[in-house]
Amino acid sequence: MAQLALAWVLSRGADVVPIPGTKRRKWLRDNIGASEIVLSDADVVALEAAVPRDAVAGDRYQPAGMLSING
Repeated sequence: MAQLALAWVLSRGADVVPIPGTKRRKWLRDNIGASEIVLSDADVVALEAAVPRDAVAGDRYQPAGMLSING
């Protein structure tokens, strides 16, 4: 899923750059693998239909986690 999400971000254009958070080397390799995924126009349409922009909302972290960020 992470590779697909990163591939989608990469498909947005050369002026859009994903900044994934990576704690483990395995995840880093997975993230790098996203650069090898080429999404067709139909793929992008299907992804955007599956997850509409207004379906994603809210805080990134739970309230307790937000305290450590904002505090």
